[in-house]
Amino acid sequence: MHVQARCRLRVALTLSLASLLAACSSVGETTRNAMSAITPYKVEVVQGNFVSREQVQALQPGMSRQQVREILGTPLLTSVFHNDRWEYVFTIKRQGVQEQNRKLAVFFDGERFVRAEGDEMPSESEFVAALGKPIGKLKIPNLQATEEQLAKFPAAKNKAADTAAEATAQPQRSYPPLESR
Repeated sequence: MHVQARCRLRVALTLSLASLLAACSSVGETTRNAMSAITPYKVEVVQGNFVSREQVQALQPGMSRQQVREILGTPLLTSVFHNDRWEYVFTIKRQGVQEQNRKLAVFFDGERFVRAEGDEMPSESEFVAALGKPIGKLKIPNLQATEEQLAKFPAAKNKAADTAAEATAQPQRSYPPLESR
């Protein structure tokens, strides 16, 4: 009996190992293609402050830090070691749209704005236009129903006729006066 139990255990382990190996080798080209066609949802990531070309052009040498903050917003990065520099970084990642990264450094002399350096900023209209441009081709579904598909659903009733029929079918209700006479 003891020998039979060992044989059964060996057979079970052999079958388990064989099935595991078979599962690994069953992923063929068709399965790989199907798996690559399914893309997981990717969260849209927007970080930092969008700074437009118009905002950069509004900066004038000699402006106070508060005036610069009112035009550009609060900087994403400030450093204790670089007190005279603010960093504005903007990143947007959207599924199907080209990733956008923009950087702008604003320099001060004490409390006064001196200059701004960084990437060329898009105008507001250019930025908005770039948000909607997909990278690849979009699949546009066919939204037209055939006559056979439409025949499956009952025709919509005429609302005016329904309202008139309801008005004649139900008697007018009379409510008591709100105030006593």
